[in-house]
Amino acid sequence: MPRTLNTSDMVTPGSLGPPHTEPTDGEPAGQSLLDGAPLSASLDTLIQHLVPTTDYYPEKAYIFTFLLSSRLFIEPQELLARVCHLCIEQQQLDQPVLDKARVQKFGPKLLQLLAEWTETFPRDFQEESTIGHLKDVMGRIAPCDEAYRKRMHQLLQALHQKLAAQGQGPEGVLGADKPISYRTKPPASIHRELLGICSDPYTLAQQLTHVELERLRHIGPEEFVQAFVNKDPLASTKPCFSEKTTNLEAYVKWFNRLCYLVATEICMPAKKKQRAQVVEFFIDVARECFNIGNFNSLMAIISGMNMSPVSRLKKTWAKVKTAKFFILEHQMDPTGNFCNYRTALRGAAHRSLTAHSSREKIVIPFFSLLIKDIYFLNEGCANRLPNGHVNFEKFLELAKQVGEFITWKQVECPFEQDPSITHYLHTAPIFSEDGLYLASYESESPENQTEKERWKSLSWRLPLWTVKMSVQALELPVCIFTPECETAPPVCAACKHS
Repeated sequence: MPRTLNTSDMVTPGSLGPPHTEPTDGEPAGQSLLDGAPLSASLDTLIQHLVPTTDYYPEKAYIFTFLLSSRLFIEPQELLARVCHLCIEQQQLDQPVLDKARVQKFGPKLLQLLAEWTETFPRDFQEESTIGHLKDVMGRIAPCDEAYRKRMHQLLQALHQKLAAQGQGPEGVLGADKPISYRTKPPASIHRELLGICSDPYTLAQQLTHVELERLRHIGPEEFVQAFVNKDPLASTKPCFSEKTTNLEAYVKWFNRLCYLVATEICMPAKKKQRAQVVEFFIDVARECFNIGNFNSLMAIISGMNMSPVSRLKKTWAKVKTAKFFILEHQMDPTGNFCNYRTALRGAAHRSLTAHSSREKIVIPFFSLLIKDIYFLNEGCANRLPNGHVNFEKFLELAKQVGEFITWKQVECPFEQDPSITHYLHTAPIFSEDGLYLASYESESPENQTEKERWKSLSWRLPLWTVKMSVQALELPVCIFTPECETAPPVCAACKHS
C-alpha cells in the first residue's frame, strides 16, 4: 500500500514576455522561449528578468515560475537581497537626491512584485533579515510618494496575517497520534465504531473531502520543491536550506492514518456479517469520493481494504458484493503509470474548469503520485546544462504542475462540516500493523503455518491493550505484562487477564 510521503493556466504558451536582456558576463545568447524568456540561461540572467524597471514588469507567469524553481539553486532570502540590490543600483536609489519622476514610474512596479512574492510565497519572509530588505528598499522610494509607505505597511500586515494563519497548520492534529497495539479487541463500551457516528456513505465522503481540502490549504507551493532540495553541485557543498516541509508531511500522515482507520474499522467487529457490512460501507464511501473528485481519500480507502490483515479475511469477503470494489480498483490500477486514474483526473480537472457549481470544482489528486511526478520534475530542474546554464524550460513544466495544484487547493469546500464525524476521523484509535494482524487472526483463525507462527509471535510480545482518547486527553486503564509474564504464558499478573 502507498505509504509515502487562478493559477492552473498560470504558465501557458505565449504567456512569458520579459524583454530581451543582454547576456551577462560574456555568456552567449541562448535560444529564446515564449516571447523573450530564455530557454536556458545563467542564474544571473534569470534574476535580471525578474527585476522590474521604469518601463518593464515581468509577466505573472514568469514571476511564479522563477520564484518557485529558483530555490533549487539559491535561497529565497539571498534571491530577495540580490533583487533589492539590483533595484537600488539600476534605479540609483542610493543617491542623495532621487529622480522623483523616475521613482514614481518604478515604485508601483516594485510594490507589485513584492506583493505577488509575499502573497504566493509568504514563508520566504519568515526571517527578520528578509523583512529588513523589504523595509530598506521601500524606505528609499518612500520620500517620493507617501502612498508607498502606506502601501508597504498594508503589505507587511497582510504578510504577518498569512504567516500567522499558516503557523496554525494541521501538523499538530496528528502529531501525537500513534497506532496502538491490541492483543485482544477492546470492549465495545470503549471503542466506538464509525458506523455508529455516520452510517451514510455520501455524508462520510463529504466529510473526508472537508478534511482533505482543509489540510491541502496549508501546503505552500514551495514545499513541493523544498521536499527534494539537495544541493546545487556548482554552487556549494551545502543544501540550500534544511527547512522542514511540515504541512506536506502532515498531509502524507493523514493519508496513512485513513488507510489504517479503514483497516481497523473492518477488523474490529467480532462477527463476519458485521465486518462484511463495514467493507460494503467503505466501498460505497470510496465510490462517492470518486464521484466528488476526491481521489486521495478514494486511494486511502482502497489501500486500507487491500492491507494483508483485511484481504486475508476470506469468510468476510465471501459475504461482500465485490463488483463495485473491483471497478474502483480498476480506476486506481497502477498499471501503465496509473493510466486509468490519470484519465479520470483529467476529466475531473476539465469538469472543474467548466463548473457551474462549487461541487463540480473539487479536484483532490492522489497525493503520493503527485509527489512522485513532481519529484521527477524537480530532478530535471535541478540538473544544470553542460554549459552551467539553468534549464528554464524544465522550470515551466514544474510550475505548470504546481500551479494546477494551487488552483485545486484553493477551492472552498461546499459541504457543511459535521464536527462529530471529522473529530472521529482525526482522533479515533487505530491499530498498528501488528495490532491489525492480531485482530484479523482473532476474527478468522490463521490458515497456514506462516500465519500461525506470526500469531504466536505477536501474542507473546504485544501488550494487551492501550487506548488513548485524544479528545478528552484521558488515558484509560492499561493492562500490561509484568517482567515475570514475559517468560511465562501470556497472563497479566496485575489483573489475571489472559
